Amino acid sequence: MEWPAAFYDRRAGVGCPLCEEGRPEATAHAVRFFAGEVSDAYLVRADIQRGLSLVVWRGRHAVEPTELSNAEAAAYGGEVLRVGRALEQVLAPVKLNYDVLGNSVPHLHTHIVPRYADDPRPGWPFPFPYPDPPAMPAERLMRDVEALRRACA
Repeated sequence: MEWPAAFYDRRAGVGCPLCEEGRPEATAHAVRFFAGEVSDAYLVRADIQRGLSLVVWRGRHAVEPTELSNAEAAAYGGEVLRVGRALEQVLAPVKLNYDVLGNSVPHLHTHIVPRYADDPRPGWPFPFPYPDPPAMPAERLMRDVEALRRACA
């Protein structure tokens, strides 16, 4: 099996949805709680795992962290850690997983996955459900967004 042809176009930046969306406050999938100099952090709406967040690189199109200059990589890494610290402060997970994937959307972004004491699979990668479950209750989502905004400030 090979990668779809469209993947190579997106990898090159053609039709990249994360470049084209700009820096929205919210998307169909997530709500922004941090707007940094080089990244935005979003809390995922789907009720997959409380605190599941995405930190999206907002500089020029890049797929891999190795495509960034040393200064860009330091800025991005610092902002990813700032978001991780906020998640630790607000939600008190046992562990945070940082995943730089891009297999579906080839644009640099980091999934931060909180792991809790009642984890469904301790010691292993988080078992993402398919398809995604419905959205978490809006009140809880916005309460967490506001708490994370305060922690990132």
